[in-house]
Amino acid sequence: MTRTISVLVVDDHPIVLEGVRHLIDSTPWISLAAYARTGREAVTLASQTQPDVVLLDLRLPDMLGPEVVHGIRTRAPSARIVLFTAYADHAAVQPALTAGAHTVVLKDADRADLVDTIRRVAGDEPLDPVSGLGAADISARLEHKLRQCALTRREYDILRRVSMGETNPEIAEVLGLTRNTVKTYVQSALSKLGARNRIEALNRLNELGLL
Repeated sequence: MTRTISVLVVDDHPIVLEGVRHLIDSTPWISLAAYARTGREAVTLASQTQPDVVLLDLRLPDMLGPEVVHGIRTRAPSARIVLFTAYADHAAVQPALTAGAHTVVLKDADRADLVDTIRRVAGDEPLDPVSGLGAADISARLEHKLRQCALTRREYDILRRVSMGETNPEIAEVLGLTRNTVKTYVQSALSKLGARNRIEALNRLNELGLL
């Protein structure tokens, strides 16, 4: 490597943080931009440090994965985001990729694989966004989970956009729907999830591994 790659590590598990710190310390061309343990902290630190790569855990205590990705992409648009998850079948993988993440690495990956992914993603080399996971498998698992809670794909897509902070008018414009139609989909989804409001609905989706 001819340049140093700065990495922002986002994970609330101390053992994971320690392991990644050791990896970075032992790789001369990788430097630590900062550690973040919450989504809000990640967005703030990404804005402050402008890292080359963000290593992002999908499950954080305060924000949903796609929402964190959206925030980082807004505040640090040149950063490349690598999803770092222990669960190959986590349904939030695809929404987070759609929100702007670049690829996925499993937490049990070999050290060499993680280092190589950081190098390649920082260098804008072509990467399979779901390398080792299988796009078809992820799609099948997502559809299975949606059937379990009776949500349609459209209802889910709208709630996913709600999780990223989009308003009904914004969602309507992107999806080519009327505002009333979006509102109807949201109300239908709330009813199916047994939620009194959007926050409860998003929390429920998070519990189900759908965000």
